Amino acid sequence: MRKEPLDKSVCAGQQGELRRALDEAGLRLTRQRAAVFDYLGSVDSHPTAEEVYAAVRHAIPHISLATVYKALEALVESHLAAKLAYADGPARYDCRCDAHYHIRCLKTGQVRDLEIPFDTQLLDKMDPSLVESLQRQGFQVTDYRLELLGHFSE
Repeated sequence: MRKEPLDKSVCAGQQGELRRALDEAGLRLTRQRAAVFDYLGSVDSHPTAEEVYAAVRHAIPHISLATVYKALEALVESHLAAKLAYADGPARYDCRCDAHYHIRCLKTGQVRDLEIPFDTQLLDKMDPSLVESLQRQGFQVTDYRLELLGHFSE
């Protein structure tokens, strides 16, 4: 599913964000990285590298799958995308880097955003002593992710 087309001022703003983030990570802005970034920003899905490759080849016919992987890793390193890795399937990429939740179809591997507000107090609501208990075990909680698993009826 594609998002509505972006107007030129938004695209220009995104390109500036891309350039700044890559510069801060010590990486160059390339046409391939820009195309991958633009594609990720245009879809609601969380595509695999192969899906990104298939889409970006329309704009850059001679791009290689290896270049797409490198571009995705550069975006992750620059904090412009997140890599969602699962043991039971290929990694997926998400250009939405704010704290949010996901739903994942166990049949297809499709991942979508769960459109509810992120709750910074969720761990305390689950068990007020959870973080403290983990700290006693030598584990420091720095963040958390919530993913609901199931099947889409489509």
